[in-house]
Amino acid sequence: MIKFTILLKKRADMTTEEFVAYHRNQHAPLFKSLPEVQQYVRRYVQGHLINASLPGLPPPKYDGTTELWFDDAASIGKVFAASRYMEIIRPDEEKFLDLQGCDFLICAENEVI
Repeated sequence: MIKFTILLKKRADMTTEEFVAYHRNQHAPLFKSLPEVQQYVRRYVQGHLINASLPGLPPPKYDGTTELWFDDAASIGKVFAASRYMEIIRPDEEKFLDLQGCDFLICAENEVI
């Protein structure tokens, strides 16, 4: 199983509450509706910052995460290069994300606990 983690940076003109509400209530159902997502995504989890700080660590650089699991790396491209993704989802992402401020990781998981 391959995990695709997107580190999310919200648009500067949005509050944290607006960002979370949009990500949960607008973007997630739209993303889930794509046939490519239904075919290739095995799991989809959103994470949003909570108001907490840890001693000795800098403040977080990101506002949340999207975690997606796939059978293999090729399946990631089948979702994110799909014409429907580019036509429907990418414009929606621009409504709530600072796309240039986001980052991502593609990893093989090694469960420890």
